Amino acid sequence: MAYRWTAAPKLNDQKVEQLAELINVSPIIARLLLQRGVETFEQAKKFFRPQLTDLYDPFLMKDMDKAIDRIILGLHRKERLMVYGDYDVDGTTSVSIVFSYFSKFTSNIEYYIPDRYKEGYGISKIGIDYAKETGVSLIIALDCGTRSIELIAYAASLGIDFIVCDHHLPGDELPDAVALLNPKRKDCTYPYKELSGCGIGFKLIQAYAQANDFSFDDVCKYLDLVAVSTCSDIVEIRDENRILVYYGLKKINENPCIGLQALLQSYQIKEEYEVSDIVFGIGPKINAAGRIADAKSSVKLLIEEDFHQARLLAKTLIDNNTERKDIDSDITKEAMEMLENSAELRSRKSTVLYSEKWHKGVIGIVASRLIETYYKPTIIFSEVNGMLTGSARSIKDFDVHDAIGSCGDLVVQYGGHKYAAGLTIKKEQFEAFTERFEEIVNQNSTEELRTPEISYDTEIDFSEITQKFFVVLDQFKPHGPGNMTPIFRTNHVADSGSRIVKEKHLKLVAYQSGTRFDGIAFNMSDAFPMISKNLPFDVCYSLEMNEFKGVRNLQLKVRDIRPTV
Repeated sequence: MAYRWTAAPKLNDQKVEQLAELINVSPIIARLLLQRGVETFEQAKKFFRPQLTDLYDPFLMKDMDKAIDRIILGLHRKERLMVYGDYDVDGTTSVSIVFSYFSKFTSNIEYYIPDRYKEGYGISKIGIDYAKETGVSLIIALDCGTRSIELIAYAASLGIDFIVCDHHLPGDELPDAVALLNPKRKDCTYPYKELSGCGIGFKLIQAYAQANDFSFDDVCKYLDLVAVSTCSDIVEIRDENRILVYYGLKKINENPCIGLQALLQSYQIKEEYEVSDIVFGIGPKINAAGRIADAKSSVKLLIEEDFHQARLLAKTLIDNNTERKDIDSDITKEAMEMLENSAELRSRKSTVLYSEKWHKGVIGIVASRLIETYYKPTIIFSEVNGMLTGSARSIKDFDVHDAIGSCGDLVVQYGGHKYAAGLTIKKEQFEAFTERFEEIVNQNSTEELRTPEISYDTEIDFSEITQKFFVVLDQFKPHGPGNMTPIFRTNHVADSGSRIVKEKHLKLVAYQSGTRFDGIAFNMSDAFPMISKNLPFDVCYSLEMNEFKGVRNLQLKVRDIRPTV
């Protein structure tokens, strides 16, 4: 796949020099910081040394006082409480921390995760009816509920109150809940808008502890799960989220909860776990239960306090994940064949596919895999109860959530984010929806937008990369949206003995400005004929520490290679 290389917006050189001098770093480091919104000594201090004391007062969030008052009243009255959450990582971690915390104050509490296939996403009538049957009078909903206007009204008619803790985009109308904790609501002045659903659950228990003068340490014991949620849900790792993930990773590495200990042992024993270990190792296993079986097993694991039992529960999730991999591999293959066998489908600016055989639990993963090859806004549908349920994924700078909303009367319901959304349509509307969605994508995207991008932070020479430079650069972690791993561009590089490894990868040995670096370029063996002819080339890469047989060396993690023009 050909990439377009895009430089970060140019910065004022004087500002770069001033910040470099102010905090005693190189101009390159200063440039990287300014690109991430760090402009002052105080901001740099908070960036490099996050402090839990810098977390915002939870009562700055609209309705937090109402939520805490209602919980205090419910506990005083010995009401039955239900903690209700979505079936993905964000939802199950949210339920785990809120259920575990409030279980310390009452035994009259249970948790509920809707069935992906029988109930679908979010608040369900089945769940509300179950709550009524079991005597629940207060539901704390996590990672869902912002758009559940009719269902929350239905619950109220049954005498059940709702506290909604959510981070999804609100519609024009808000549900009539006792409290709606969502920083994205227009009338909420909370200083940070990008918390995960679990992050908002964390703010709820932080507020409860604060209101009752309880220990903040008892709240912080859940930071490992907040980090798992924040990283897995691919939300920003800036501002308050940076603090939560920084200390959440610290807890994962020093003293994770029993359930995470069991999962980590089954994953890979490492000296230090990072964001990528959560996104690619832990998150998919927690997610797999809701995709393949029952997401309640994820909550059971994450609240478990007996390690032997946790290992048994972890094995269930691992088995679910193995099955999920097999299913999504088969469906991806079928979807790719559909595209390869149809010139018309390949010529479209969007990809919309459907098969009644496809498993609803993995269609989002399949959509993401298709984007890796075709790089178009993609929706994959499966059939559930006579309706088509779709999972949408998008490309950079294209709002798939808005695009689905623009399909208007052809959509029964939808929700999500700019880059990932879920929707339901009637089966007979599939063709009409496909055409409308294609039209909207065509009107609102350009050929340039539909070409995958490598955005690099700055151009540097190899001679500027030193051990001291990397030590500071390494402190930019944790990385994620809003603070991505710095990408560098170096021009006029010469080959110094590169070779192909394992048929498709390139073990790069590159020389420039009197300095030589090794690098690894996955799936880039096609570049070998060009560089082996001693033609100068440009390279985009990040930096990483490679350890082999106890020897540690800086190496380039190559993103793309192209001939020097």
